[in-house]
Amino acid sequence: MKTCILLVFATLLVVIAGMPPIGRDYNTHCRCLQVESRIIPPDNLKSIKIVPEGPHCPDTEVIAGLASGEKVCLNPRSSWVKKLIHFVLERQLVQGGALRKN
Repeated sequence: MKTCILLVFATLLVVIAGMPPIGRDYNTHCRCLQVESRIIPPDNLKSIKIVPEGPHCPDTEVIAGLASGEKVCLNPRSSWVKKLIHFVLERQLVQGGALRKN
């Protein structure tokens, strides 16, 4: 009997350990291992992705897509990045409000 119970628990452990993450975009760790503080000219910025802190990472992550196709992690504590985050969030609020009014 003890052998059967041990076998069942071992099987469950193997099945659970081999399961994929919850979803395709689910990430269990920080994406930004290194961050940059250098100012990137607006003409070189193609996109900005802000990933808020959460169980996957204790820090807010700011990922900039450059016109060259490269992705760079920006230092969210840098003053120019704080202004950029504020601008992006404000712009999203304005666009969201405009959509609700129509």
